[in-house]
Amino acid sequence: MTCLARYTCLMSPSFPHKGSCFLADEAATLACGERLARQIASPAVIYLRGQLGAGKTTLSRGFLRGRGHLGSVKSPTYTLVEPYEEVSDGPVFHLDLYRLGGEQELAYLGLDDYLATRGVLLIEWPERAERALPAPTIELTLLPQAAGRTLQLMSVEAAALTALSHDAA
Repeated sequence: MTCLARYTCLMSPSFPHKGSCFLADEAATLACGERLARQIASPAVIYLRGQLGAGKTTLSRGFLRGRGHLGSVKSPTYTLVEPYEEVSDGPVFHLDLYRLGGEQELAYLGLDDYLATRGVLLIEWPERAERALPAPTIELTLLPQAAGRTLQLMSVEAAALTALSHDAA
């Protein structure tokens, strides 16, 4: 598959790199997000899947911390998108599509503008508009398990798997 930017193709990617890990609590989820931020180069599209309360926003908060964001990170549940432009390795746009009325609303959100910046798109609830979204470079699924959660990771790049190791610096 040849594309101008690696996230402009609407074809489903094949994910040659897959792994999973157990995240015991919020601190482990934040730490994993930070590790992921250090491994992923821009541009990237990251799909975050999981039921309500699974930890998608917590993982995003860790990712933003890993990119150097020191302020608060709020869930974009009502705003649908929160931009973080003053972070390392380009901007990060955190989208939460849970309340999206339809795929046509992506144009109103300025999706094409976000894609043109060659930053990172963190997209919660991608299934709400998957046909209109660019293909992911990484897909993360958070599944509740006991008191914590299991993170399943699929990626087009092997570097993302390093984030699953609690020993990664």
